[in-house]
Amino acid sequence: MEKYNVREYIDLLKEENILSKTIKCENILDKEVNLVSYNSKEVEENTLFIVKGVLFKDEYLKEAIDNGVFVYVSEKEFNVDIPCILVSDIRKALSCMSAMYFNYPGEKINIIGVGGTKGKSTTTYYIKSVLDEYSKAIGKKDTAVLSSIDTYDGVENFESHITTPESYDIHKHFFNALNSGMENVVMEVSSQALKIERVSDVFFDIGIFMNISEDHISEIEHPTFEDYYNSKLKMFKNTKNAIVNLDADLALNTLAVARRDSARAFTFSMKTKDADFYAYDIKKDGFNTIFKVHTPTYDEEFKLTMPGLFNVENALATIAATYLMDVPVKYIKRGLEIARSSGRMEVFHTKDMKIIVLVDYAHNKLSFEKLFSSVKEEYPERRIVSIFGCPGKKALLRRKDLGIIAGQNSDFVYIVAEDPGAEPVIDISNDIAKYVKQYTNNYALIEERGEAIEDAILNAEKEEKPTIILLTGKGRETRQKYGNDYLPCISDVEYTEKFLEEYDKRHN
Repeated sequence: MEKYNVREYIDLLKEENILSKTIKCENILDKEVNLVSYNSKEVEENTLFIVKGVLFKDEYLKEAIDNGVFVYVSEKEFNVDIPCILVSDIRKALSCMSAMYFNYPGEKINIIGVGGTKGKSTTTYYIKSVLDEYSKAIGKKDTAVLSSIDTYDGVENFESHITTPESYDIHKHFFNALNSGMENVVMEVSSQALKIERVSDVFFDIGIFMNISEDHISEIEHPTFEDYYNSKLKMFKNTKNAIVNLDADLALNTLAVARRDSARAFTFSMKTKDADFYAYDIKKDGFNTIFKVHTPTYDEEFKLTMPGLFNVENALATIAATYLMDVPVKYIKRGLEIARSSGRMEVFHTKDMKIIVLVDYAHNKLSFEKLFSSVKEEYPERRIVSIFGCPGKKALLRRKDLGIIAGQNSDFVYIVAEDPGAEPVIDISNDIAKYVKQYTNNYALIEERGEAIEDAILNAEKEEKPTIILLTGKGRETRQKYGNDYLPCISDVEYTEKFLEEYDKRHN
């Protein structure tokens, strides 16, 4: 990997118009930087260190200096005796310097970004499935993915903590993917990542805007819906080919921005034939969904084996994206047919089919609305039991929205822990419950998710009517956030399989 010296990094900051001044740098301008890092515990000899975070302490920098840092970049000067590069925007600095340090790997790989309130994860994995099918057929490597579920770049493969990584880590993953022989990476792009410059040096070959609905409105995220929406729109400034959902709220405004800021803009829809890609003749066939799609050059029938009528929307976005990437239709068909998104719309059931458990990551107003609407249409004869919670100290509107939707549409509601962080679970649950009980008194507050899942299955067993249990928010995640720590936990899927198996044993 090509290395750069201090002068070249300073010149970059000048070009970005964020360099404030340099302090004691005269004698190190030609010194080669061996490593750029923002983690004080991950430094080595000849490291250029980027000071990020309002809680960063002098002792962190002193520790890093002891381990090899010889110059630091910051928005303020620290009481240490090494050269300093002061900047006006540390997040922009971290982004552009990271891209440079990793030799701009994003310029040498196809990047597909998926934004929106709902459907990012599923669409990301649908696209990966299609691209993987095509790559396998032509003897190329599979597709890297950066999502709220998993991160995979050909070198690293792990369960994700956040939707879009820090800018440094994004470019590291691009670098790993490129050096693993991969040609494509598909990633979720969150509003926070766009707002705080994590993707300011990421240029999307394809940028998809799925939809918009109120979410992530809080003091620590987006103060208003306008801020949330406008943050999402920033993706188009770095996009070559924009793809916009015409069925979404504010679609015409979104499309206007896409046409203004992107090189080209395309549309998809389940409702109007005015779109470049539109679906029609949508029907259910057991757990499968069959639908036809009109594209600029062909009309074809597609099949999804992953349940949920709303997934046709995610499939349309996938078809549009992979069509623009010149993927032959037979691989698009095959990729969608076998596509799965871990923890998304996973269906489990007892052998007698009396109890169905649908595990999904649905966690905001739009995803809840679409989930309940789809379930009522696909399983009209079943009781609906919902199990969910809300995170601590953020996205506070969810408590009202999810409480109301679940209360209106469920025969019974369990309110459980869901990454409470530093906030007491009982406080979060009581906040949700005050909205649930406006519509039903059939609810329970049970912190432990496993206990709630077991109770829901046991009670469904006693009912005459068949039941579908909607288990949302955590999917296959194996960590739960309490305080500042992610603690190991049993996944919703594992609990579901355990208690359904117990039911089957009793009813053999």
